Amino acid sequence: MISELKSQWLELSSKYFEDELITEIYCKEIIEQYASKKRYYHNLSHLQNMFKQLDKFESEIIDLDALKFAIWYHDIIYKSTKKDNEEESAILAKKRLKSSYFDEKRIKKVEKLIISTKKHQLILTKNDDNAYLLDLDLSILGTDWNTYKNYIQNIRKEYKIYPKFMYNPGRKKVLNHFLERETLFFTDAFQIKYEKRARENLKKEIKLL
Repeated sequence: MISELKSQWLELSSKYFEDELITEIYCKEIIEQYASKKRYYHNLSHLQNMFKQLDKFESEIIDLDALKFAIWYHDIIYKSTKKDNEEESAILAKKRLKSSYFDEKRIKKVEKLIISTKKHQLILTKNDDNAYLLDLDLSILGTDWNTYKNYIQNIRKEYKIYPKFMYNPGRKKVLNHFLERETLFFTDAFQIKYEKRARENLKKEIKLL
């Protein structure tokens, strides 16, 4: 998995970074962050899953490379005790991309895409890339029950610092917030494939809390 992800990163970054050593340093940084032992869900497998699903929709994407950079960096900073992970991830993405040929306008787009994953709401409302990013990020919600059960167990491990009486109400609030939305997913493709099962999974999880 790591070698595959490295190849994908180098293929993307080599278009915009002149110094090959820099691309390798940034790749190492990304891998180390996502491979942290404290990560049980927001890890390299999560990245790999997003990129695998993205393959099916590349022809639908407006700015594919901007979306790919957003995926790489959207969870690079992740601490369950912090509330500014997305902002910090966006700042780091901006800092790294500033040393490339990626232009300012596209860097700002990457920043906004990353920030949109905080509340899973569209920021770039006239940009379907934002919709695809959010749907890719939440596609786990619409998987089969066993896969979903493994996901919620891994999320709980990431929040193990919090006792049950604190975690469960917070988790319920998040799940109910999603269920109150008209749709969990923004694109037709993901609504058709995942919406029904995702809602069933969320309701099942709420009963377990």
